[in-house]
Amino acid sequence: MHSLHIKMSATRYRRFLKLCEEWPRDESKKGRDLGTFLRQRVASAFREGENTQISDPEKCDQMYESLARINSNVYKDNFPRAKDTSFTGVTVEECRMLLATGNMQQMDEEKKGLWKTLMDRFSSKPEDAPPEKTVK
Repeated sequence: MHSLHIKMSATRYRRFLKLCEEWPRDESKKGRDLGTFLRQRVASAFREGENTQISDPEKCDQMYESLARINSNVYKDNFPRAKDTSFTGVTVEECRMLLATGNMQQMDEEKKGLWKTLMDRFSSKPEDAPPEKTVK
C-alpha cells in the first residue's frame, strides 16, 4: 500500500511539473505573473519531489484538473467571445500593455504623488493660524 502512495505522489508531481513547463510566463508582469506563482506553489507543495506525501490527494487532483483546464483554454473554447475587447473597448493587447509591471509601477508613483499632494493640501495648517491651545 505504501508503494502505491509513492507511485501516485510521483505521478502527481510529474503532472504538475509538466503543467508548469507548459504554463506560459509573462515577463511583463514581474512579481505578479501567474506562471511564476504556480511554479513557486508547486515547489512548495512538493518539497520532497516524487516522494512527497500528499495530505489530501482528492483536493490535489481537483487543483491540477482546474489548472489544466485553464491552461488548455477549455473555457475560452467552450464560451467564445463575440468580440476581443472588454466592456470598456480595451483590447487584450492594450490591457496587457497597461498591466505590465513598469506601467503599474508608474501608476503607483503617480498615485503616491497625488496622495501626497492631497495630504499636504488638506493637512497643513495655515501659516498665520494661532498656536493650538492645550486643554488641561
